[in-house]
Amino acid sequence: MLFSRPIAASGAALLAATGLLLGSCSSPARQPESAAAPAASDTTGTATNPAAPANSPLQVVAEFTAPQMVGVAVEPGGKIFACFPRWDYNPVYPIAEVGPNNTLKPYPDANWCMWNDSVKNEPLKHWICPQTVQTDKQGMLWVLDPAAPGLKFTVPGGPKLVKTDPKNGQVLLTVAFPESVAPRKSYLNDVRIDLQHNYAYLTESGLGALVVTDLKTLKSRRLLALHPSMKAEKGLVIKAAGHPMLDLQGKPAQFNVDGIALSTDNTYLYYCPLTGHKLYRIKTAALRDAALTDAQLARQVEIVGEIPATDGLEIDAANNVYLTSFKNSALMRRTPAGKIETLVQDDRLQWPDTYSFTANALYVATSAIHKTASWNKGVGQPGARFSIFKMAVPR
Repeated sequence: MLFSRPIAASGAALLAATGLLLGSCSSPARQPESAAAPAASDTTGTATNPAAPANSPLQVVAEFTAPQMVGVAVEPGGKIFACFPRWDYNPVYPIAEVGPNNTLKPYPDANWCMWNDSVKNEPLKHWICPQTVQTDKQGMLWVLDPAAPGLKFTVPGGPKLVKTDPKNGQVLLTVAFPESVAPRKSYLNDVRIDLQHNYAYLTESGLGALVVTDLKTLKSRRLLALHPSMKAEKGLVIKAAGHPMLDLQGKPAQFNVDGIALSTDNTYLYYCPLTGHKLYRIKTAALRDAALTDAQLARQVEIVGEIPATDGLEIDAANNVYLTSFKNSALMRRTPAGKIETLVQDDRLQWPDTYSFTANALYVATSAIHKTASWNKGVGQPGARFSIFKMAVPR
């Protein structure tokens, strides 16, 4: 899942234009969730909206023109949840259940979705700038909120990981991250839940680090913050669908550790910087061992191999690592033997962002990052669609 701090650095005008307050976000008078017209089914394509290939296995689940969506999670009963962070937009429902015809329902309720001056003294009870929705193997829905609206700075006391029951919306657990774990310039990005050991593993993309949380004690540790595997590859210009990712000053995008995946047996945590072409892994037992120094932990980091620049990661029971290739508008995977396979290439995959697996289907969300103003000399590109697709689980 993409971290995109240069959006905040691109100027206050963008944020002011969307009604986004960096200190406390007030819901705008407009409601983009209901006002955004559903994207029509497009089989012929236009200059800005590509056509669906005749043989594409992708099925459109939902599409939005606003606000920007970055993540999707599907629970075993089939409920679909999406994440709309407070970046350039100020969504009314930053976490929502997705219904038929692109409808959205606030999750777990409207109060949690509200963030303004009236609730600023309750940062652990409201979504400030949620970044990730993730289901665990028991079907519980976890929401990771780095609490950094506009990708600027964290709201004091706001960074949190929240466990909920999607059947009834009940909040079951809230993990608060202190500033020593989530500094003011941090951006907690993605999370995987290890139910076998009762731990959570997170990427922190703002400065570059892993965060490990003991879900029994609710204590967290910030790890490997100085390790090269946590940092963007210097000098690399990443591209999305042929578009070089350059900020408003013409500098290449530098995105730190981002994608994360937990092996099915909970033995390895896989991860990668978004600006980079290397896939790394480390044994989760090492991450859980508080007696190891960072230097000792660093020696446990393995380079798995070369991969295309990717945003989201996932892994299956056969240890295939799934990649979202924004450069190729494709969904790909790396086999244990190191072969990179293309599962589907479809120009409608406008920056494929994150995966969600169910027993029979693979879901993916697109965030169209490369079409936003921050990466186009201050002018958003037409035709940006924020979509959820699904397809049969590849064999």
